[in-house]
Amino acid sequence: MGASGVDVSILVPAHNAEQTLGRALRSALTSTRASIEVVCVDDGSTDGTAQVQRQVASEDARVQVLGGSNRGYGATINRALGEARGTYVAILESDDWIRPGAYDELFELACLYGMPDVVKSSYVRVLRGRDGQLEERHSHLHGRVRPRRMPFRLAEAPQLIEYHPSIWSALYRRDFLLGHDIRMMEEPGGGWVDNPFCVETLAQAETIAYTDDEYYCYREDMPGSSTASATAGLGVARWHDRQDVLERLGVADRGILRANCVVGMKALDRALREWTSLTPEVRAEAQRMARRMDPCLVGSIGSVAPSTRAAYERMLSLGPRPLSSVRYGLWLAGEAAWTACQDGPRALAQDVALAMGRSSERGDAVSRDQEGGM
Repeated sequence: MGASGVDVSILVPAHNAEQTLGRALRSALTSTRASIEVVCVDDGSTDGTAQVQRQVASEDARVQVLGGSNRGYGATINRALGEARGTYVAILESDDWIRPGAYDELFELACLYGMPDVVKSSYVRVLRGRDGQLEERHSHLHGRVRPRRMPFRLAEAPQLIEYHPSIWSALYRRDFLLGHDIRMMEEPGGGWVDNPFCVETLAQAETIAYTDDEYYCYREDMPGSSTASATAGLGVARWHDRQDVLERLGVADRGILRANCVVGMKALDRALREWTSLTPEVRAEAQRMARRMDPCLVGSIGSVAPSTRAAYERMLSLGPRPLSSVRYGLWLAGEAAWTACQDGPRALAQDVALAMGRSSERGDAVSRDQEGGM
């Protein structure tokens, strides 16, 4: 326990979240072995969010509520961080929830491994199925992060920045954040500012602990979420922010840089599917993104669809890479096996249907690009 007597400060940004905030806050309060505080900041809500805050605070003195104008996700997190007193801080989004006792177990893991800079866990993906019912899936990290020792550095498990940033499935030592002057980007709305924050924290952490245990329940692709409302331009912009962080920090590890190229090629794939509707500025930024990625690293990535790889090669005036279709096929087979093993055949069938739809969109977009020039 730190000098403040608080082990974990849980930062909860809330904007027009009256329907889900109560569940989120009460789920955090199930942790009782660790000393916790919950810092909930209302980001200029126009619904009953403030009333929900006050109600839960009246039930439990560990909840601190703050109000304010609508400044966006990053600014709200930064404000909550400024109020936090804990040895560690965690982020809990207002439409998600945490499993009972989660912060107890994460803090105990921190104690076990000598209070590392970051304690990271897998998480539960909560999706809405075709029948409208919520379904739970394992995160893409599950079963894939296998460092040879504990704690470790990012270079020993670069997969941590290859998938969803999932900044909320972690504890961050507060003096680590403050000592490195790490803050959220402040952009209107959500703005995917979790992407550079993820890279900023993990790339600078001297010690990281990880567990495949899943504590955080993340509502993915729900209507109105930052994921559901994201654009290709936003993905491209945030990739540049991620790469800027790595370059500023002088990161030279090939595994880390390759992991960021994986994210970049996903962003390029999304941009290609929307290419005809993108502004000239976004197209230029997508092409600049392609130029910033090392072709050797991109060439080693099996998850790049052949049409996306062909577009990337045209942007850089590269010759076609042999066996890229074979590599992509092997990657698809590996992903299918992982999904079937982790989540079952029904989940695999859903993912195959989604991938086929995206492949069709990508092929149509690339055909139009070839007709009109890239």
